[in-house]
Amino acid sequence: MAQDNGSSKSSSVTPYEEALDALSSLITKRTRVGDVNMEERFNVLYKYLKMLDLEEAISNMKIIHVAGTKGKGSTCTFTESILRNCGFRTGLFTSPHLIDIRERFRLDGVEISEEKFLVYFWWCYDRLKENTDDNVPMPTFFHFLALLAFKIFAAEQVDVSIMEVGLGGKYDATNVVPTPIVCGITSLGYDHMEILGNTLGEIAGEKAGIFKHRIPAFTVPQPDEAMHVLREKASQLNVPLQVVTPLDAKLLNGSRLALGGEHQYINAGLAIALCSTWLKMNGHLEDSYLKHIQHTLPEKFIKGLTTASLQGRAQIVPDQFINDEIPNELVFFLDGAHSPESMEACARWFSLAIKDQDQILFHQKLDNSNFSNQVVKMHNGETVQKKSTQILLFNCMSERNPQLLLPHLMKTCADHGVYFKKALFVPGLSVYHKVGSHALPATDSDVDLSWQLTLQRVWENLMQGNKVTWLEGKSNNSAPEELNMEMSASNCEHSAVFSSLPLVLKWLRDTVQQNQSTRFQVLVTGSIHLIGDMLKLVKK
Repeated sequence: MAQDNGSSKSSSVTPYEEALDALSSLITKRTRVGDVNMEERFNVLYKYLKMLDLEEAISNMKIIHVAGTKGKGSTCTFTESILRNCGFRTGLFTSPHLIDIRERFRLDGVEISEEKFLVYFWWCYDRLKENTDDNVPMPTFFHFLALLAFKIFAAEQVDVSIMEVGLGGKYDATNVVPTPIVCGITSLGYDHMEILGNTLGEIAGEKAGIFKHRIPAFTVPQPDEAMHVLREKASQLNVPLQVVTPLDAKLLNGSRLALGGEHQYINAGLAIALCSTWLKMNGHLEDSYLKHIQHTLPEKFIKGLTTASLQGRAQIVPDQFINDEIPNELVFFLDGAHSPESMEACARWFSLAIKDQDQILFHQKLDNSNFSNQVVKMHNGETVQKKSTQILLFNCMSERNPQLLLPHLMKTCADHGVYFKKALFVPGLSVYHKVGSHALPATDSDVDLSWQLTLQRVWENLMQGNKVTWLEGKSNNSAPEELNMEMSASNCEHSAVFSSLPLVLKWLRDTVQQNQSTRFQVLVTGSIHLIGDMLKLVKK
């Protein structure tokens, strides 16, 4: 562990922040593409495993490996929850994190403690520091996190390790796994094309890189081009590949999935197949029982599916500033969608959720039990009579194409009769080269808003092109005709740009105070980093 040299900085930094600073030093550059040879960088991972003495440990792990474009995190979360409820000690590695890096490492469904994280972090970091040099430098950020996950799960002696691929599959750091028990490929779509390829076939080929010789694999219904490649890659490796149908909601016996959105039934179906196969391969289920699962789910499976927890996916967070003195509502609907297909799924979820919000307040697990009673009180009071208006809060990485994302969002919402009174565009709080809350920028002065202004132009052009539809929907949106936009950096008819997220939150809360007859429903989407930043602020 790094030594305290007596400087003022070291005395003000906690041991956890010191570890995060060391971790941040492994973030090499913002862009993920360039001159790096992916295969060469991947092969170096085996040298790191040798340095950490993890080769035998990984070969003995009972791993479920999951790749895909959409639904990886949800599928892994369902899978972990099912097997934990079946009585197994679980390890879950996912990415990215929303608030704290420790979210990426879950033991028995709970993020690893700060104390354990520090022990395993420095164990890995110090050994790598001692053994690396100019020829074999320290691993990059995500490579280190994957190595750390393997160390944690090996040391904690989990029964099952569920590993979510970070990016792609073939050259992802998690793919050093020699013989997983079973592999899964979630829904495929267009994302990270600058790395994975410009066609669904190319993308499917990268994802299928996690297939191992004769190891069973499952996928969900895919576009023909993608499915053809998956089957071809499976055939080359003698992989028994099966296509899983979405879970029939009736099998939940009246309960509902813990993660919202119709698309989650696809992920749940895949999770059931992965768990059933893992149980069978480890001698816990017989073939006759597996066939039985297709028609009726065991109670432990149902409990796992209905109690799983994953932040930032179809998550509803009432603002904590709600109280009895303010008879109005500000509710955030958060979803980290960032591809065209996931935008559509997000828009469908949001449209259905806001139309049935009264029921959701009773039946969906609220994000913070401390203020759930206050919401119910309001529900029993005048909240039911309130009119509602919808606001969009959006940001996406500059590598994404807003010309693809925003039309899918706007059209799907409009198809469900949902029209945003205002779209707000804002830069994120997090900085790419640092992790930890102490790494957040202190001020929003001199913030470059050029990307947010670009997003605003895209939105305004879309609104102009759909003016007739918007005018029809405008009568259904009961927000006041004029909203006070003095805090914004750039205000247009249908949108505004703000210089910082705290300023957006202040504007929203002020607007709610000024319009107490209206419930404000804010969809926050476009970037998982935006979701994390928003949660940090709302939960303060």
